[in-house]
Amino acid sequence: MTALEFAVVVWGLSALAGFLGALTGLGGGVVVVPALTLALGVDIKYAIGASLVSVIATSSGAAAAYVREGFSNIRIGMFLEIATTVGAIVGAYLAGHVSTHALAIVFGLVLVHAAYSSLAKGEDGAHIVQSDTLGKKLRLGSDYPVDGRREEYGVRNVGTGFGLMFGAGALSGLLGIGSGAVKVIAMDRAMEIPFKVSTTTSNFMIGVTAAASAGVYLSRGYIDPRVAMPVMLGVLLGALLGTKVLVRAQVKTLRLVFGVVIFALAVEMIVNGILGKV
Repeated sequence: MTALEFAVVVWGLSALAGFLGALTGLGGGVVVVPALTLALGVDIKYAIGASLVSVIATSSGAAAAYVREGFSNIRIGMFLEIATTVGAIVGAYLAGHVSTHALAIVFGLVLVHAAYSSLAKGEDGAHIVQSDTLGKKLRLGSDYPVDGRREEYGVRNVGTGFGLMFGAGALSGLLGIGSGAVKVIAMDRAMEIPFKVSTTTSNFMIGVTAAASAGVYLSRGYIDPRVAMPVMLGVLLGALLGTKVLVRAQVKTLRLVFGVVIFALAVEMIVNGILGKV
């Protein structure tokens, strides 16, 4: 495969990754890392480096549109980003001391849990409008568009969500996945935030988290422009397309896409990690 052919293939895969990342709040890394390592034979640490760049591109492409449409909760995003940024820096430093096989297996296990949690819940039910005590003090509750009207929602279990966000940030630095999988589950299940708000707020947050750990990968030489550039361009295009679809999509469909895509990737990553192929 020539350099041009490689760049075109990476660009195409990355566009798909950006589209799915914008729809589900996962970030492009959930597709980019396994695609680069398993399909194209790129070392997983260089794949993670390119993935972190793609996550920043996904966030940049999707976040502005979601904020404009009134889906993202910026107040929640900025508050939880404190935990994820610290976690991302910790995870990035730990990454240099963990084998690539272990990285692949941990990556897969995280995705299995996220897939199960998403598929088990199904449609969004009625949301609690009143926040709990801490949610009220921090004024985290808001509203979002539903069928042409604004529907209010509350925020609960803020402390649990904050702790999970530290873990999400650590996974971002360790695995280069943008930690979107854990962020969406934490907001959707623990904090009882509507799924569309969870995914769009995750897209708003993941760029900051990825930027916190990308500097560490760059200093170690794991961001190769020959891989990172086509990944970034492809993911950005896919993310912009994904934002247009999410606004009109049904929550049940989004959960199904979220669960099926990452479960398939999880199984592949775990098997190849165990067999030592990555």
